[in-house]
Amino acid sequence: MDFLYKAGIIAWSFLVRTAALFNPKAKQFIRGRKNWRKNLASKIETNASYIWVHCASLGEFEQGRPLIEEIKKRYPQYRILLTFFSPSGYEIRKNYDQADIVMYMPLDSPRNAKDFIRIAKPQKAFFIKYEYWYFFISELKKQNIPLYIVSAIFRETQPFFKKNLQGRWYGKILHMPSHFFVQDEKSAQLLQSAGVSRVTVSGDTRFDRVAAIAKAAKDIPLVEKFSSGNPLLIAGSTWKPDEELLTEYINSHPLKMVVAPHEVTPANISQLEQLLKKPFIRFSKAAEVNPEEYQVLIIDSVGMLSSLYRYGTISYIGGGFGVGIHNILEAAVFGLPVVFGPRYEKFREAVELKKEGGAFSVKTYEQMKEVLDGFLNDQLQLEKSSAACTAFVAKNTGSTNLIITKVFNK
Repeated sequence: MDFLYKAGIIAWSFLVRTAALFNPKAKQFIRGRKNWRKNLASKIETNASYIWVHCASLGEFEQGRPLIEEIKKRYPQYRILLTFFSPSGYEIRKNYDQADIVMYMPLDSPRNAKDFIRIAKPQKAFFIKYEYWYFFISELKKQNIPLYIVSAIFRETQPFFKKNLQGRWYGKILHMPSHFFVQDEKSAQLLQSAGVSRVTVSGDTRFDRVAAIAKAAKDIPLVEKFSSGNPLLIAGSTWKPDEELLTEYINSHPLKMVVAPHEVTPANISQLEQLLKKPFIRFSKAAEVNPEEYQVLIIDSVGMLSSLYRYGTISYIGGGFGVGIHNILEAAVFGLPVVFGPRYEKFREAVELKKEGGAFSVKTYEQMKEVLDGFLNDQLQLEKSSAACTAFVAKNTGSTNLIITKVFNK
């Protein structure tokens, strides 16, 4: 199986190199790993001690970020080496100031793993959530370098738990890390059924991250003026199917809405505007007018969403009619009831918050209308859902402290 896995990595690498001829993201993937040995060696400080944190992409980075920042705060003697697998993570966070080195993780091979660890000499390694690269994990084990899997979550359908040759091979990986910090009890039980006992149910570090974001939320006076004390729906990371439902509702109701599309390209913003029959204004133009006179404020720039939620009454999170919903915790931390589309089952926080009465899934316009009308017409229902969101985030914070205490204070 080692040979088949290695052959699969080689074949996949060849396909990416071919795709790089016409795909910009694949080109970044290949170019970013060019001469990685030389680049890493030039950045490593010979007498420094490094903690290696690896994230697949941007979402996993948000889970790893609280851990990085707490290590920097408590243990400043360590340098942070941060690696990404995906260009979408690296390109956005390559200048992250809490990491001393940010780079792509080399492709998983025996030679790459051995050379990377020889050059970096990490004292400890943290892999976030889903990253199980066999040769890198094996080499860390050989070198007696502790590896911790953070915010992990497991499902019965994963190859680790299959009763066949593939399952037995993947199962070997589970016995190599020093400890698993998992999100829920079910994941812990699955690991224990596979004979892995070094497990702690620590929850999801993203809760710590959104709590920190909420404390650092920026003031946006223009949004406050736009809402002018009225109930306000904040629609974040929306796609076309989300926007079709939202605009149908707004077009026939007096509720004010701030909408932050997932894609802020001119074409996408124009497409959204064409759906609206009520007065709307783009954020980039709102300072030139009296925003109170408009019913819809369209956010046509990035980086504002997490601070926008503080001004809301209700939130709608996009993506639930596509591959899956975006981050609901950034809204829930401010006590906003959360509404989203039907594809949310893979997101533990959405499933659990729905059970708690703070989140609501809709498939049709009629369902959306029922949920939103319920909030607008029943203040008690709104307050109960809001309290459920606040309590849910509060009871799930503290994962980062638990992990650091267990890892560093043995």
